[in-house]
Amino acid sequence: MLVIRPDNVGDVVMAGPALRSLRRAAPRARLDLLATPAGAAAAALLPEVDGVLTASVSWQKTGGEDVPVTDDLDLVERIGWGGYEAAVILTSFSQAPWPAGNLCRLAGLPVRVGMSKEFGGAGLTHWVPSPPDETHQVDRALHMLERVGVPPVEGRLRVRVPAEAARTARRLLGGGPTGDRRVDGQTDGHEDGHADGHGRRPCALILPGASCSARRYPADRFAQVAGLLTAAGLRVLVAGTAREAPLVEATGAGVPGAVLLPGRFDVPVLAALIDAVDVVVCNNSGGAHLASALGTPVVVLFAGTEQVEQYRPRFGPASILTVPTACSPCRQFACPFAHDCLDIPPEQVAAEALRLTDECGGPWWRTPAGARDAR
Repeated sequence: MLVIRPDNVGDVVMAGPALRSLRRAAPRARLDLLATPAGAAAAALLPEVDGVLTASVSWQKTGGEDVPVTDDLDLVERIGWGGYEAAVILTSFSQAPWPAGNLCRLAGLPVRVGMSKEFGGAGLTHWVPSPPDETHQVDRALHMLERVGVPPVEGRLRVRVPAEAARTARRLLGGGPTGDRRVDGQTDGHEDGHADGHGRRPCALILPGASCSARRYPADRFAQVAGLLTAAGLRVLVAGTAREAPLVEATGAGVPGAVLLPGRFDVPVLAALIDAVDVVVCNNSGGAHLASALGTPVVVLFAGTEQVEQYRPRFGPASILTVPTACSPCRQFACPFAHDCLDIPPEQVAAEALRLTDECGGPWWRTPAGARDAR
């Protein structure tokens, strides 16, 4: 089977329950994922995935890019080489499965499953009408599979942190009690203990990046959040991809003691860092869904580009901060106005991060509803 989800890291993480459902229904099948270069990086966290077909697909291009027809023809050939018997196309409510379905039809796949509001001809052999727009992305995928006869699973996000990624995260964190945790989430019986009993310093991870500028809380405000958390006694790490290095620098450069990690790791190491810290502060991005999967408390600065209910972290302690606006949901890549949906005082963001840190304790003693059953 080929599961098609050519989107970002968070979208692939949220596809996990659907992949788990397919794996349970067809335990001996080869289950491959077609993903973008960004989304493919999350495949290592999903044990159900056997292989990855990486492609920058034409139907996800933005900005009027001219995509050579040969790109689609090459993808048809690559899909055909896979010998797949079925394609399962996962989409958000605003995306159509028909372009992917037609490419798979040309590649000779006899079964093609997808879901949308509109009808698109022969591209799909199994077309499922969409549920309500506000349906969470996890539930949307499971709904589609159930409608074509695949028994559903519970919708909790689960990721597996590779041991090597955990070791790299430990090096980035500088060792210490956080780095001494085993990758399976159990403690090693170290003597550092809880923060209140043995002086362990809680750690916050700030992720200022997102897939587009419309989803990003301003870097100068992230910097104020970082300063407030440091002043409250938290150790602050600021991380991002190589492209997000200016955001990382703008967020943490002026914060005493902040550890800046621009472009120094891959997605599995990011997951390991998220698993190790006490709280994450981020935009509506892959970091929020990784935190949800790992049970790490997270404060999400949620822009008005999307409906909150479609992407809300549901499987760990989370605080969603947003400002309702008349233009939301806008689905814009760049805000044409004053970014009012993210006009959130840094003091409120820091207060929520500190509240979650205090209420949820540290990564070693999270409840079983969090990181301990996430693998």
